[in-house]
Amino acid sequence: MSTVTVYSTKNCPYCRMTKAFLDKQGVTYSSIDVGTDAVAAQKMIALSGQRGVPVITVDDEIIVGFDSQRLNELFGTHVSAETYDVIIVGAGPAGLTAGVYCARKLLKTLIVSDTIGGQALESWAIENYMGYRMITGEDLMKKFEEQIRTLDVRVELDRVNKITADESLFAVTTVSGTTLKTKSLILTQGKQPRKLGVQDEEKYLGRGLSICATCDGPLYKGKKVAVVGGGNSALQTAIGMSGIAASVSLIVRSTIKADPVYLKKLEGIPNITVHLHTCITAFEGDPFLQRITIKSEGQGDQGIDIDGVFTEIGWTPNTEILDSLVELNDRREIVVDVDGRTSRPGVFAAGDVTSVRSKQIIIAAGDGAKAALEAYEYLMKLG
Repeated sequence: MSTVTVYSTKNCPYCRMTKAFLDKQGVTYSSIDVGTDAVAAQKMIALSGQRGVPVITVDDEIIVGFDSQRLNELFGTHVSAETYDVIIVGAGPAGLTAGVYCARKLLKTLIVSDTIGGQALESWAIENYMGYRMITGEDLMKKFEEQIRTLDVRVELDRVNKITADESLFAVTTVSGTTLKTKSLILTQGKQPRKLGVQDEEKYLGRGLSICATCDGPLYKGKKVAVVGGGNSALQTAIGMSGIAASVSLIVRSTIKADPVYLKKLEGIPNITVHLHTCITAFEGDPFLQRITIKSEGQGDQGIDIDGVFTEIGWTPNTEILDSLVELNDRREIVVDVDGRTSRPGVFAAGDVTSVRSKQIIIAAGDGAKAALEAYEYLMKLG
């Protein structure tokens, strides 16, 4: 039996999913909270070379992040080769809501996703979802997940890397090598973080550069950090990190474009410095990030000593797996009609991966419900 240890932080959704996967597979493991144990945090960093969570050790092997492919290779079980009525790709607000509605229609349903909760997991505070005055993204997605777990819907933590179609069925292939057949598809795979485009960006990912402040924020207690972006997510992250870090530099490419409620919260926080019309031009440090160079409009380069950078500069659609399956727009989003129908019969889509202009959790959930109902109607006509 392997010796498994999970290094995690309290509010890290990817850490929670790692543990949920291991629990589901009956794997015994030790869990260490590096957000509260500084000695354990230093041990994790020394072992993995990473200042980010989760980090999983399996005997002498080190797995960085929630690597669903490797975890499936080590501990996964084979998914049944049966044909499904619906396969839902993605398990964010749209996908999970679609799953609920498919279950209510008694459809044989499978949800395939490498995360449960999607982009919503990384929201520090959600104040515009009906029924909650304020709730974290992780807590809201936990409630979505709890509901889907009570229904006859299979959820597989895996990543889809190919979808093909023949005259009657769709074939969905995952990175773990499984091929699944289905009569219809609901695509809800959301978006992925946009990159800064700065030299050595990949080198510093997990070594001072982070795309998930809720995961890695506790590792920067008392340190100097920067947050890049000017929208709601960036301001939420800056405000959240101001209570953890010694100082926060908010780096905004143009002007702040967040909702007034976040602008008001930003005012008067003494350890946040705002740099408008500014971008990062260079990273420095070995092996971890120690300094960034910023360039402001009308000014020269300026160096800032920094321990961590959190990026919140937007997202790009996860549509690279689709090839020519459905029509995409010039932003690589799936083109849908008002009912979530795509250009291909039997394929429906919802959430941030689609051409729907407003990207909000409540809209994604509603569109997920519509897509599921349309999939049901399509299947009824198939007979």
